[in-house]
Amino acid sequence: MNRTTLSLIGAVTALAAITTTAVLTGAGDPAPVAKAVAERLPVERSTLLCPAPAASELAETTYTAFTPKGEAPTDGKQKGEVARQGEGAGANTAELRPVARAGGGAAPKPADGKGDAKDRPKPVVPLSEAGKPAVGTTSDAAAPALMGTADGALAPGWTVQQTTVVSAGIGRGALGASCTAPDTEFWFPGVSTGKERQDYIHLTNPDDAAAVVDLELYGTKGAIKVTGGEGITVPAHASVPVLLSTLTAEPVADAALHVVVRDGRVGAAVQAVDAKLGSDWLQAAADPSGSAVLPGIPADATSVHLIAFATGGNDAELAVRLAGPGGRLAPAGHDTLQIKSGMAVATDLGDLTKGEPGSLLLTPADGARADAPFVAALRVVRGKGDKQETAFIPAVGRIDQRATAADNREKGGTLSLVAPGEATTVRVTASAGSEGGTPVAKEYTVKGGTTLAVQPPVPSGGKGGHALTVEHLSGGPVHASRMLELPKDGIPMFTVQTLPDDRGTVAVPAAEQDLSLLTE
Repeated sequence: MNRTTLSLIGAVTALAAITTTAVLTGAGDPAPVAKAVAERLPVERSTLLCPAPAASELAETTYTAFTPKGEAPTDGKQKGEVARQGEGAGANTAELRPVARAGGGAAPKPADGKGDAKDRPKPVVPLSEAGKPAVGTTSDAAAPALMGTADGALAPGWTVQQTTVVSAGIGRGALGASCTAPDTEFWFPGVSTGKERQDYIHLTNPDDAAAVVDLELYGTKGAIKVTGGEGITVPAHASVPVLLSTLTAEPVADAALHVVVRDGRVGAAVQAVDAKLGSDWLQAAADPSGSAVLPGIPADATSVHLIAFATGGNDAELAVRLAGPGGRLAPAGHDTLQIKSGMAVATDLGDLTKGEPGSLLLTPADGARADAPFVAALRVVRGKGDKQETAFIPAVGRIDQRATAADNREKGGTLSLVAPGEATTVRVTASAGSEGGTPVAKEYTVKGGTTLAVQPPVPSGGKGGHALTVEHLSGGPVHASRMLELPKDGIPMFTVQTLPDDRGTVAVPAAEQDLSLLTE
């Protein structure tokens, strides 16, 4: 759920244009014809929150920050004013700073420049220019959550990813998370309060006032009785982890978590640790809808587990289809899915992909009602025996304009593109490396109803990590994810990040007036 902030001066300019219409129209005068035209302008500030990484002495975490290069707006008065505002008041900055752990002492000074510079914590992966990622690492088992902002030219599309590798012990695996914008509501289908899992919901507050959060859990029988999940206070500029199994005495293996913010706003992500299947971050699913796309199931997945929850007042009857390289297929024995209102449902799809990459498409079944919103996610396992590793793929919205995966390496990356409707064309750009190199771009066309899984381009002569940016050029909707493989000691460690649109631009209404009726 990537929320963006509308440029103040852009909004004022648009309102000024509308106000001019009122001024020029007097009593009895012919009304000028006004044409409202929505214009997309770059955002001027982005806020992101990163959860505290795995608390392990064997953990190594990499942070990667990136803003895609964009054309500076030059045509039109509104665009010029927006660009000038971004250049003023010390803009064109992007950095993250640590926040306090709840109960762990006073919160750091905010990361927005308030207070004395010497009192503020040191920035993490500060970004100095668009088009080139900044990379930093830490092995601190007590590394805190992070919050920060990007302003001016570095705000549109600012993306930060944290990738942690825990080499052994409880929680071993690769854990990847895209840092998210603060919001007031999140859905996490796929959480567990079972004995084999330790799931923590991390709540991070970026604002100057405390936030108040309610946590709701739903299982296959409906709402789960929760104790201590209401009115959780998240102090200003602080992060609060909550172990979900402490909220209920009822162990539930397949549940949906609903995070509702009463006051303020927070960032939210679930760290799921399985005693046998490794660990990863479960990030919020796309907003409830009557259909869903879950992109990027690995070709060698040994287990695919679907969890869905009907959020509205209507039952959902869904058609289940696998979009593979050759088109849509109905999984044998799992071609439909029934979800009762207010209840979760879980389905084990086994080795669904049969050696080919794919994506799961959930749509209303023939004759079923379309107004039955739901949320969904997949738990995917690779490997066998004691060398299994898990990752999550939540449903994700389409890429309207652009999306970015910030942390990519020279090897081990797979980009999955799915066109659930008509064929679509995208451009994929590998940025310069964090330590040098030249960007490389390539266009791909995805046939309708298929998944295209590719080894994405890498920068020419690139050194260090690089970012991948996907731009929608033409055709039908496209959804995407990026899998990063980081094998270790025979364990196929991996993580999958879905790629929602980066909301780097915002629609601003403009008015065009025909004043010809006012002239003689």
